[in-house]
Amino acid sequence: MSEQPLDLQPSSNKQPLVIWVIFFATIISFMGLGLVDPILPAIAKQLHATPSQVSLLFSSYNLITGIAMLITGVVSSRIGVKWTLLTGIIFIIIFSALAGSSNAISQIVAFRGGWGLGNSLFIATALSAIVGLSVGGTAKAIILYEAAIGLGISVGPLLGGELGSISWRGPFFGVSVLMIIAFLALLLKMPQVAKPKVKSSVLDPIKALKYPGLLILGITAFLYNIGFFTLMAYSPFVMNLDEHGLGYVFLGWGLCLAFTSVFVAPKVQARFGTIKSMCAMLILFALSLLAMGIWTHSSTVVIVAVIVAGLFLGTNNTLITTAVMQVAPVQRSTASAAYSFVRFIGGAIGPWLANTLAESVSPQIPFIMGAFFVLIAMLVVAFGRKKLAHVDQISH
Repeated sequence: MSEQPLDLQPSSNKQPLVIWVIFFATIISFMGLGLVDPILPAIAKQLHATPSQVSLLFSSYNLITGIAMLITGVVSSRIGVKWTLLTGIIFIIIFSALAGSSNAISQIVAFRGGWGLGNSLFIATALSAIVGLSVGGTAKAIILYEAAIGLGISVGPLLGGELGSISWRGPFFGVSVLMIIAFLALLLKMPQVAKPKVKSSVLDPIKALKYPGLLILGITAFLYNIGFFTLMAYSPFVMNLDEHGLGYVFLGWGLCLAFTSVFVAPKVQARFGTIKSMCAMLILFALSLLAMGIWTHSSTVVIVAVIVAGLFLGTNNTLITTAVMQVAPVQRSTASAAYSFVRFIGGAIGPWLANTLAESVSPQIPFIMGAFFVLIAMLVVAFGRKKLAHVDQISH
């Protein structure tokens, strides 16, 4: 099988088959993120765990995903893009099945960490592969990638709610089965991609953060991910819904996220520019979290605010991912790894902090705290706009 360089751009306007294979695998990979949302209260009840203990399912997953981002370039530059993707999927298959077989919350938390390792190998490599192999330039490739994320995040909770209503173990086994399908599709349909001539180092993503623009975006994502995962890991405990109900709420949230990431973000960016649009979306997301904090005891308000927040998150995700791919003179995979390393640490802190504050202070505090961190993220972008100015010039 012939090898293809990652910067190959076929002359046809039609995307090559490999892009759709990676697209399909990315959908399934991100289904694993939202799949567990509808079963968080059920796990807490059946395993006699507190919400803060259950929140560690997100914290261990995100912490290991973030740290492992430092090695994704090392691995892919040595075994190639295809086998890095496949190795990541193998980890997800194994550890999601082990989590479903567990009988204690500590075991699930540990296995979610292994799942996070697989996730890091997959998502960092998938983004650079889609950007490198797709037709139509970086912006269109990132929209395609964000569309896969949005579809995965939206369908995941629906499937999680359906399988979770049978047993909380169902969603974990469901991910394992779906990733087996993704593994076979990639194994059979993805060509070998040429390895880079220069081997990556563990320190490359850290060194990339010396570029002010990339560091600013990383810190922004770190802060707003605290709010993002406060919504994901804490809101299910205050909606007073069963697995089906939670599945439908997060389906609505995910569909809003998918729609705006694909159709709204490019228009907003073209009209107002990346930086102004990002600041606006962060303010709107912060206001959504603040509404949840003020009216926490109203399930209706929380449900509506969660779904509406998907509109702002989808737009912001595409804006910030596009900016990351353009902001530093390093390989796309290195920029993605550096940015993801920082942001996933925020995703590890948010769930645990939110549920711990809810148990020790009040149910309203987690949402208010999340809104505060998201507003700080907006200020980081606003005050760092001079270091990001060239992103708007490129996007136009």
